Amino acid sequence: MTYAIIGFGEIGQTLARAFARRGIDISVATTRDPESFASAAAAIGPGITPKTLAEAAEADIIFLAVRFQSHSDVAKVLPSWQGKIIVDVTNAYGVPDEELGGQPSAKVVGEAFAGGRLVKGFNHLVAAVLDQDPVAHGGRRVVFLTSDDEAAAEEIGALADQLGFAPINLGGLSEGGLLVQAQGNSWGRLIFKDLVQFD
Repeated sequence: MTYAIIGFGEIGQTLARAFARRGIDISVATTRDPESFASAAAAIGPGITPKTLAEAAEADIIFLAVRFQSHSDVAKVLPSWQGKIIVDVTNAYGVPDEELGGQPSAKVVGEAFAGGRLVKGFNHLVAAVLDQDPVAHGGRRVVFLTSDDEAAAEEIGALADQLGFAPINLGGLSEGGLLVQAQGNSWGRLIFKDLVQFD
């Protein structure tokens, strides 16, 4: 299984550190030349490899850590995302409902990535919290996942577990998924909730 993060801002780098902590190799990409962020990637760890957008898109599992408004540009990199899992880490706060056609933002992202299997996740915590050791207070920090593809959600749940987090599946994007999605100028009820699960 190969992994990539598209977007190497605060959240992208935070996710890269989560992979580095567990010694899991991952590619990172932006719209810029990989050389321009190679030193930042090297500072995180040897398994963090800067690549072009097209190269990163070859991965099996792709974390989309760009601004919501940029997701459609990334989606154009491939004509089809068939068989790939896209983990939508974006937040559409401030995007008018009309622009989303009344749908949850993750559904809009899913439609852009034709053929891809979309899982919304790792988006409800601010970078500073997500960056902390997921083992906290004698338990594991919760990450919420939501998808209309149960098998894809299970796969990302297993990966979250491997990264040290406690994954909680909220079900479909139009049901539990609304708890972790911004609608216009309001946040879902579980956004920013830093919870710990005790095994």
